[in-house]
Amino acid sequence: MVKVGIIGATAYTSLEIVKILLRHPDVEISYLGTRREGDFKISDIFPALENTLDMPCSQMVLDDLPKDLDIVFVALPPVIAMQYVPVFLNAGIRVVDLSADYRFQEKSTYEKWYDTKHTDPSNLDKAVYGLPEIFREKIKKANLVANPGCYPTSAIIGLAPLISNGYVHTDDIIIDAKSGISGRGREPKEGTHYCECNENIEAYNVGEHRHMPEIENILSLIGKSEAKVYFTPHLIPMNRGILCTTYAKTKKKGSREEIITMYNDFYSKEPFVRVKKDDKLPKTKDVANTNFCEIAIRVVDERVIILSSIDNLIKGAAGQAVQNMNIMYGFKETSGLMF
Repeated sequence: MVKVGIIGATAYTSLEIVKILLRHPDVEISYLGTRREGDFKISDIFPALENTLDMPCSQMVLDDLPKDLDIVFVALPPVIAMQYVPVFLNAGIRVVDLSADYRFQEKSTYEKWYDTKHTDPSNLDKAVYGLPEIFREKIKKANLVANPGCYPTSAIIGLAPLISNGYVHTDDIIIDAKSGISGRGREPKEGTHYCECNENIEAYNVGEHRHMPEIENILSLIGKSEAKVYFTPHLIPMNRGILCTTYAKTKKKGSREEIITMYNDFYSKEPFVRVKKDDKLPKTKDVANTNFCEIAIRVVDERVIILSSIDNLIKGAAGQAVQNMNIMYGFKETSGLMF
């Protein structure tokens, strides 16, 4: 059995990781670390776990973290995560990091968008971007996997076949994305209060969201040319889910059927990508609480419109993290992730 730790165990994402790992046949949850003060069990924070997982949570003291773990999921905010990741790596413990601290190989890009100095640059080159549909072979050998952001997961999976096949221009990609409120995390903020979010939809960080350079970076790697993305995220009054509507200009005239065939070929062996074959469009309800990404294609004049939906807490975070772990250890990729 692989011994697993969760660092930042009281996050929404961590609850989802726990639920997935509890039905995983090959792992054992051995450590739950938290920055909260006091003595408490994880079931005190998440009552849904009572009588299922009543494990005590431990204070994350850097000099006193357990060394008998095989792998940890780090569910800490950016900047804080990179204080802990090298401690685990130096102890021979593999890491799936759910923050943004290791998603960019270029230190300068991270420091520009996160407005802080990167304190662990030596591990940036060792980190593998954890999007299995694109980087599976590298993930297999990785000791440090940088789990993608939720918006980038939906957007990149939606665009990858077109970019990879050189079917669209990469200098004018428009992404309109909408996310449930859990995407803003569990920390209380004025913008996530019920009275602020209910009966409301709003755009935020227009043209300056930190996921924009992440999307551009990975699309540039896939297409082997610089990608330019115009990304606008929106907050909508629901708990979970993401729907991306992406617009890209085609280089040549093609039919919807031709493009759907391209997508089916590209994702034919992917267990968690579903390409719509009929006139139905993706809905967040259809992927809620699953690790699936659903995609539909429409062609309007010179534009391809890609609609992609995921659960931001599962495929956009916890589920993808476990999927990455499965690949790292050679487990069945769907272990713990299918009902």
